[in-house]
Amino acid sequence: MNADAAQEARFPQELMYAAASQYYLQDATQADIAKRLGVSRATVSRLLTEARRQGIVEIKVHRPERLAGGHLASQVADVLNLDRVHLVPKVSGPALGPWLAPGLAKALAAVGLESGDVVLVSSGSTVYECAREGLGRFPGVRIAPAVGGQQDPQPWFQTNETTRLFAEQVGGVPHYLYAPALPGPELFYSLQHEPSVRRVMDLWAHARCAVVGVGSPPLMRQVVPAFVPREEPSLRRAVGDVCSRFFDRDGDPVGYPGSERLVAAGLEELRRIPHSIAVAVGAEKVVSIIAGARGGYFNRLVTDALTAESILAAAR
Repeated sequence: MNADAAQEARFPQELMYAAASQYYLQDATQADIAKRLGVSRATVSRLLTEARRQGIVEIKVHRPERLAGGHLASQVADVLNLDRVHLVPKVSGPALGPWLAPGLAKALAAVGLESGDVVLVSSGSTVYECAREGLGRFPGVRIAPAVGGQQDPQPWFQTNETTRLFAEQVGGVPHYLYAPALPGPELFYSLQHEPSVRRVMDLWAHARCAVVGVGSPPLMRQVVPAFVPREEPSLRRAVGDVCSRFFDRDGDPVGYPGSERLVAAGLEELRRIPHSIAVAVGAEKVVSIIAGARGGYFNRLVTDALTAESILAAAR
């Protein structure tokens, strides 16, 4: 007798049904069921497990409407003038990727990506962490960095690494940008004529989709890219950035000495991308998200319910 047959012989379906119907339909406790059936509590637990395995019991978990693009998501989309908002449950813990990736996967699926489409990815810890998770499969899409690499040691500042991870997860083709985010004047001029760099920069104008993080106000951050001059007076007006392009509360660009040499998709280029998805969460980013939406630098948002409620309160 094989293991399945032995288990079925040990637990008759009538007994599994009796235990399951009392537990799930009559709200009886396992202790009550054990007493009624004349078995141990451990046996009741095994009966319920086997009932699920054999399909006698089916359990469905329904995503609440407020988290599945319901009323709260619609309100945030209306307030920020976005095409769509994808909500996930409250994010908790230091790892953002496992929480936010399902929302990003849903946002990507809604784009309808096809082989050959260009998807840009930004630097930043949020996008980097999402790129390590399951995001759905989009074979043949071209994944490219939206900003050059940075000298900081943290992996989320190396956009080529985020590009590699993202392409690996979705089955896409990575295109790497071998250029620093903020080169000196001479190197910047050379990079404009370097074929391998030029090929990636030309993809920015043809992108169908972008996945970007939204940076919090630079003066509030513990870590910013080394090339950002935090002491520069103009950055006191900045409330956030997308692709290392800073903006103020109205969404207007905020420059600083050397920012004209930034190797990154421009804010105007981001505005022209048909499906630009921002992934951002946390109270410290509420003002940044609102300002970025005002600037039109993204038209879709992936965030959690708590951040969404804070956005509504602040925007009103």
